[in-house]
This record gives sequence, structure tokens and C-alpha cells, in this order.
Amino acid sequence: MPDAVAVVTTYLRSALAAAGEPVPVVSRIPATRPPRFVRVERVGGTRQTVVSDRPRLDIHAWAETEAAAADLAELVRALVHAMPGVREGVTVYGVREVGGPMWLPDDQTTTPRYAFAVEVHVRGRLI
Repeated sequence: MPDAVAVVTTYLRSALAAAGEPVPVVSRIPATRPPRFVRVERVGGTRQTVVSDRPRLDIHAWAETEAAAADLAELVRALVHAMPGVREGVTVYGVREVGGPMWLPDDQTTTPRYAFAVEVHVRGRLI
């Protein structure tokens, strides 16, 4: 199955830049944190069929203020829901929200952060 985190992070980097918000999109929290960034992490999911996967992804948005973090999370949320199609050579059948945006200040730095969760239905390859 394709690496859904890699597909989504690559897509979001490009989509955010096109939206005028060139924010770093990562799969791991950087040692030196930028003031604003987005993290995509696979936290589970299920194989949908022999050739498709439905990974559950947690998506977190950090920013300088609570309002800025909320705005960034909402923009990322809209972009993720616009993702179905072919992305990085991978067919994305659909996106389903499984947890709406929630206030989740970073417990290590108290940096403002919002998070939400989605399932992304992607096509793999028959082995």
C-alpha cells in the first residue's frame, strides 16, 4: 500500500504554497520548531480491500496564536477534503473526517495547536 503520510504531506506542502501559506508540513516534529507548521501522522486505519487502504491520519497545526492555529487547521482541513483524485501517482478515492478540529495546546511548549483526524481511502497495488 502507498505511504499515505508521504502522499498527504507532499500534497499539503504544494496546496498550502498555492494558497499563499508556504507552511512546513512534516511527519515528525522538528527539533527546531518553526513558528507555524503542520504534522501528519498515521495512527491506525484498516485495509479496505485487497487493493485499497483507509489509513487514519491525525493532522496537527501549530501557530503563534490560538486564532492563527485555528485558521491554519481550517485551511488544512479544507485542502485535505479537496484531495480526492490522483496525487503523487496514488489514487485517493475519498477523505472522511473522523474527528473535527479541537484545541490541543502543545503539552511540552504550550504553543497553540489545533488537531483533527481523517481517514484517507487510497488505492494500492495488487501483490
